[in-house]
Amino acid sequence: MARYTGPNNKKARRVSFSILENGKDIAKRPYGPGQHGKDRKRKPSNYAVQLNEKQKVRFMYGISEKQFKKLVNESAKMKGVHGENLLILLESRLDNIVYRIGFATTRRGARQLVNHGHITVNGKKVDIPSYRVKPGDVIAIKENSSDHKGIEIALANKIKRPDFINYDETKRIGTYVRYPERSELNAEINESLIVEFYSRV
Repeated sequence: MARYTGPNNKKARRVSFSILENGKDIAKRPYGPGQHGKDRKRKPSNYAVQLNEKQKVRFMYGISEKQFKKLVNESAKMKGVHGENLLILLESRLDNIVYRIGFATTRRGARQLVNHGHITVNGKKVDIPSYRVKPGDVIAIKENSSDHKGIEIALANKIKRPDFINYDETKRIGTYVRYPERSELNAEINESLIVEFYSRV
């Protein structure tokens, strides 16, 4: 299945969750899309609740079902809490780290920067958005992309970075200092529902 390239607010309204994490995508119309979006009042089943939670996270990080399921299975084999491991793997994707640093205003924009070869990891160009960044890795803008207008605008608008990202304003490089703690990630996500969803399918 091809990657979805339509408006983010449509997906956000479908799952009643801001996939941009700023609330702007559901601010104007905080109800489901379509003609009957306002009228859907039926109580969802447990399966529907779990499915919705899975879709929220998948839409937020912008990955396919195949990629997501692969990460779910991988996180189950890791030490620690299954659901938290899944979120750590998602946060460790290169496109997400580029977004967290502030080189792009959205994850979709960050994925495009990586795909087009504007980003380096430890001095080497990496153009794979799903590349797994490890603690200590240094992420920077490729030398001949230093005057990229989109990056300049994104950095100018960046207000806050998470504590697991260290950013050098002078050199314009970011370091993935450590894996994030659960308290540093989106509190509206209930990852245990995602684990339950995949345990039954």
